[in-house]
Amino acid sequence: MNAVFTCSVDDGHPADLKTATLLDKHGLAATFYIPINNREGSPVMGAKQLRQLGKGFEIGSHTRDHRYLKNISARDAYDQVMDGKKALEDMLGHGVSGFCYPGGKFSRRDEKLVEACGFGYARTTANLCFSKGKAAYRMPTTVQFFPHEASAYLRGYVETGGWHARQDGLRIALQHQDWTDRLFAMFDHACEHGGVFHLWMHSEEIDELGLWKQLDGFFAYVSARLEDGASLTNLQLSQLG
Repeated sequence: MNAVFTCSVDDGHPADLKTATLLDKHGLAATFYIPINNREGSPVMGAKQLRQLGKGFEIGSHTRDHRYLKNISARDAYDQVMDGKKALEDMLGHGVSGFCYPGGKFSRRDEKLVEACGFGYARTTANLCFSKGKAAYRMPTTVQFFPHEASAYLRGYVETGGWHARQDGLRIALQHQDWTDRLFAMFDHACEHGGVFHLWMHSEEIDELGLWKQLDGFFAYVSARLEDGASLTNLQLSQLG
């Protein structure tokens, strides 16, 4: 059975250009979600870098200032979503279809706002899934490229819900104490069952933790196992029937 691979990179840190180089090296597609500013203090790429990145990858929005929408008023949330989209489109010179909720913090109100602002889909941080999900503005993921303890997946499973669709992912996560073994096992499961493997990450964390070699190795493994045309952007995944 054929697997589909997609990759999301959040926050627009300048180290995204290094992630992009590795993705390009292995012929893999990805979507980069960019805030215009990051109120948490991390640097964000400017227009020139974003245009360079956009030549090879999908660029999506991540609000204007990396605000958690669920925690702010409806008016402020609207401004964050709409202003972020407009500013990003002005820098890139073309429309932006994808949106990612900062911190995965959003409500039904925010889903409606994202849709009303003209986005075609939105991605969450819900994990342990092997499909694109059933709702256009709640796209889930499979696993984050980060050395989480196995217990973190159990906590997230309980807190996030959607348990039936995530039970295979949880089972695999708990079977492997080493985070890289867990990563490979989840991708193998997607390959064996014809599912979606959605990897997401923050380039800043990869840089801080010195995980570039591991990322390069995993991308090489993915590229070797995938069939032609099976690596998609998040937008392409959202449009699959």
